[in-house]
Amino acid sequence: MTAPLLSQDARRILLWIVVAAALFAVILALAPVLTPFLVAFIFSYILNPGVDWLQRRRVPRFIGVALMIGLLGVVMVLLVLLLIAVLQREIPQLREQVPILLQKLNSVLAPKLAELGVRVRFDFPGLRSMLQNRFAASPEDLMQVLFDYVRVSGSALIELAGLLFIVPILMFYLLMDWHMVMRRIERLVPRRWVPKVHELSAETDALLSQYLRGQILVMVILAAIYSIGLTVAGFDVGIPVGVFTGLAVFIPYIGFGIGLTLAVLAALLQFGNWYGLGAVAVVYGIGQFVESFYLTPRLVGERIGLHPLVVIFALLAFGQLFGFFGVLLALPTCAVLLVGARQLRRVYLSSDLYRH
Repeated sequence: MTAPLLSQDARRILLWIVVAAALFAVILALAPVLTPFLVAFIFSYILNPGVDWLQRRRVPRFIGVALMIGLLGVVMVLLVLLLIAVLQREIPQLREQVPILLQKLNSVLAPKLAELGVRVRFDFPGLRSMLQNRFAASPEDLMQVLFDYVRVSGSALIELAGLLFIVPILMFYLLMDWHMVMRRIERLVPRRWVPKVHELSAETDALLSQYLRGQILVMVILAAIYSIGLTVAGFDVGIPVGVFTGLAVFIPYIGFGIGLTLAVLAALLQFGNWYGLGAVAVVYGIGQFVESFYLTPRLVGERIGLHPLVVIFALLAFGQLFGFFGVLLALPTCAVLLVGARQLRRVYLSSDLYRH
């Protein structure tokens, strides 16, 4: 009797690879539909400890759920208002100051370029007219531009409706029945796998809890550093830009990049010289130094353990699949996947397929 081509461990691993590939294909096909559910589940996971805390203090769960969802909504609205406040202040200045800044740039660069035989001339009246037509000068105009963009983009309208309407409803039902949902999921697990599933769940929960608590502290401290630094440097929009930058670092690279762009823009519009840019470089340099060498190692502790290239890939991949909130939730989701990947690695290294 001939031996089977694959051992039992190899067949089991192959089966799981096929299942994972099929699941990934389903996720790709249903990504637009799954986005609200993914967002609702992760936010519910984050808010559930708060709901349980209120319930232990004899607050009805219905009220606790409503309070936590309301608190999340307030935080989201405040972030949007911060961004609008900055744009409302900077866009009219941008419309007026960019031609002046380009005139200064032209006066410095044109002689240098002329020496090299390069003739450059900016059409300043045309540029000023273009800026006046392109940039809104009032909140009402800003909202009208945003509405027009959403109206012509069907996918954006669907995503916006899902995030603003469907997600809170899904979160409400998930938080109301969170423990029951978890128990029902546990009942579906084969009995011999229950201890291992509990182990993985505990590891995942500990990793996510430590990461989220540490990240929140990092965000608050950085918001204070950037706000105080920009305000001391004399920026009119120091507080909103600083707070937005600190809170936006939850999105790796992208959040800091947006905040830095707003700060540089504010420096150019308000000061128009090297002082503003130097102040931004000092404040944001100090913030990055403190975050990289003190806050992240001590408070977050590199607990996710992902290489920067993996982080960038995760941000791009989740953004492609699930839009903006995919970028926002990329790292917490990767933390969960990392726990499973570590377990698969342990199983593979102990299998006959690897050892033989």
